[in-house]
Amino acid sequence: MALNKRPKIAIIGSGNIGGILAYHATSRKLGDIVLYDNVEGRAEGKSIDISAAAREDEFDLRITGTSNYEDIADSDIVVITAGASRRYGMSRGDLVAINSENMFGIAQGIRNYAPSACVIVVCNPLDAMVTLCQRCTGFPHQRVMGMAGVLDSARFATFIAEELGVSVRDVNATVLGSHGDCMVPIVRFANVNGIPVMELLRQKYRGDEQRVQETMDALVLRTQKAGGEIIRLLKDKSAYYSPASSILTMIEAIIQNRKRLITATAYLTGQFGVSGYYVGVPCIIGASGVERIVEFEMTPHEKAMFDKSVDDIQQLVAQLPEIPPEFAPKP
Repeated sequence: MALNKRPKIAIIGSGNIGGILAYHATSRKLGDIVLYDNVEGRAEGKSIDISAAAREDEFDLRITGTSNYEDIADSDIVVITAGASRRYGMSRGDLVAINSENMFGIAQGIRNYAPSACVIVVCNPLDAMVTLCQRCTGFPHQRVMGMAGVLDSARFATFIAEELGVSVRDVNATVLGSHGDCMVPIVRFANVNGIPVMELLRQKYRGDEQRVQETMDALVLRTQKAGGEIIRLLKDKSAYYSPASSILTMIEAIIQNRKRLITATAYLTGQFGVSGYYVGVPCIIGASGVERIVEFEMTPHEKAMFDKSVDDIQQLVAQLPEIPPEFAPKP
């Protein structure tokens, strides 16, 4: 009897996010891992280190470090974490030119060696980079997606839990739009096991509506600025633990065909009044990638914020360079 093939997950970039992701993916027994980095020795060293945890963490999976794209051949999922990260004082838009150059070669490697993979883009500016990745690979839009909404929603939930003194596991929160300062936390959807957060804030502040609204406004703003807050505190680094956990959520949804309803950066073809752009929206994620985009009717205030967020994405996409002929997908 033939054994089923284990899933194969390629991680492009073995920095902080890539290394943590590789470790947790193996400890959760999600599949064999290929950790790629163009800095010779970096991915190989981390793969040896993670492999040495196999006995104590009880996983029998293979993790390979490489600087050769051939080793990602036939991967089921490719995660792109490689690229320059923001430093204090930089906007995500400042990274367009730098990370576009990186994306050309990465996308070519994926196209050549993992043509059937689902691709999760993580590098910034996320909304522009996932667009460029799809253009360079020529893959169907549903197989190329961005990880942002899971992370932004998790941050919103975390700040709500801290404010209310409840377990974050019981908080549901949704953040849409761009992965930047114009992201759109949907306040009316935020709840603690079904009880609206606004109602719980009213209980906490004894019906003082001004304080309730000021508190929620502060939670929304902190969510929008969370990435920058972390960079300011770390000085020369950006977040890596929470992005890695958010990527794992998406990997599990695809490998295990979970049909998770989560927020991902997906290509819109008229949903929410937007066509031709990747935007953070509620999606059903399963074995084939983004299987369905879930729409809902926005309030006028939410729609205004969402449209502003889409404008921000359009401006970033407009800054993308032309794809050099040698990196363009063949017709």
